[in-house]
Amino acid sequence: MREDWVEFEDWRLGYTEYGTGERVVVLVHGLLMNRRMCDRLAPALAEQGYRVITVDLLGHGRSDRPPDMRLYNMPGFAKQLAAVLERLELDRPVIGGTSLGANVSIELAATYPELSRGLFLEMPVLDNALVGAVLIFTPALLGLRFGKPLLGPLSALARRLPRTHLLADILLDWARQDAESSSAVLEGVLFGRTAPPSEERRRIDQPALVIGHPADPLHPFSDSDMLYEELAGSRLVEASSILEWRLAPERLDSELTRFLGDVYASGERSTDAPERSRDTAERGAQAPEQARAVQ
Repeated sequence: MREDWVEFEDWRLGYTEYGTGERVVVLVHGLLMNRRMCDRLAPALAEQGYRVITVDLLGHGRSDRPPDMRLYNMPGFAKQLAAVLERLELDRPVIGGTSLGANVSIELAATYPELSRGLFLEMPVLDNALVGAVLIFTPALLGLRFGKPLLGPLSALARRLPRTHLLADILLDWARQDAESSSAVLEGVLFGRTAPPSEERRRIDQPALVIGHPADPLHPFSDSDMLYEELAGSRLVEASSILEWRLAPERLDSELTRFLGDVYASGERSTDAPERSRDTAERGAQAPEQARAVQ
């Protein structure tokens, strides 16, 4: 494992690298989280022979945190990610992430299609998430803006707590964020472009693995299903819950490993649309080999 930074305009972006080789996967974190949320998945993929890069976008993790909301939107994040790929001279890796990371990956594929060869998209936030996003993030934004005197000491305390468990640390990383930069991030994301519109998404021709969760108002399964219908070369897998990949990751690890193997085995992209499949039976309880093809 190796940690370093790349320069982006006047800022620094932190990243961690696992493994070596020509088959590269780049993972992007969720909103107000950081690359440490991939601390289990990245080494697991490296053990399978992949070179894995986990990235902190601006305003997150060890990257710089300018309190300027104009920097925090999907086109801006995609530009940052493109800079990482170019600085590290990565040859069309598979790009993916969770929530914010999924949306950034979609934006990158729409804006810089030549930079990646496939997409891994867990919990995309699209058209059907509007009400959930407003209900969840508006109180959070108000709390960050008006609660800074209290949040500063709490953030400092949270940063002193040792990292002990992946799921606990994913939640604590929200509290470890600086309130001022977190407020700017939320303002930028809420008032800026959150994803390419449907007509742009339909032009993406890269193979994609879409993973959705049930009963999640911020990441409704209907968004994952809609994205599956829009992307010609996609596979759709329904997780049993938002916790499955964090607490019992074997099935979804297998789905991702199978997808990555297929993408790299295919070599250069064909003009033919890749095989599509949907696995939603019994809320994702089926084994990967039981996923049924959709004609």
